[in-house]
Amino acid sequence: MLNALSTDELQAGLAILDQSPKDHGVLEMIVCRPADEERHVVEQAQLDIVKGLIGDNWYTRGSRHTDDDLAHPDTQIAIMNSRFAQLIAQERSRWPLAGDQLFVDFDLSIDNLPVGQQLAIGTTVLEITPQPHTGCKKFVQRFGKDALLITATDEGKRLRLRGLYARVIQAGTIHTGDTISKVR
Repeated sequence: MLNALSTDELQAGLAILDQSPKDHGVLEMIVCRPADEERHVVEQAQLDIVKGLIGDNWYTRGSRHTDDDLAHPDTQIAIMNSRFAQLIAQERSRWPLAGDQLFVDFDLSIDNLPVGQQLAIGTTVLEITPQPHTGCKKFVQRFGKDALLITATDEGKRLRLRGLYARVIQAGTIHTGDTISKVR
């Protein structure tokens, strides 16, 4: 792990989030997670209504948060703001360690993207779900305790610093560099 940033350094860096686009952003990185602790940065991906990001382990891994241990439909696609990812990771090559599949230059705040908001990326449409995206011990190991703590503050939750979850409602293809737009 690089030297993790302190709370003060993180707070100072949050100003960059104010520049995140609110209506039309950019898909900066796509990460496929075929197995636990395995990450592949890809230039394009297929998104499926049932299986999520094709080749990712979300569907086969299942969830401890469902009664049947099957994949939780509201956690199909994990999305993180690329500006915050850069702040905590300090290097673009470390973004995939966050565990998210899509890194976007887009305002992910609750005010900008309420639950149910739809987003068009490439030929796909995603819908923001109510499932909260929180950090874990791996997040702390990779980015430091202060990074996790700042995501858990009221402001961190409002801004969705840890990211958000979405589900695929229209299957299709996405590419790095695609525009992200609100559908409704």
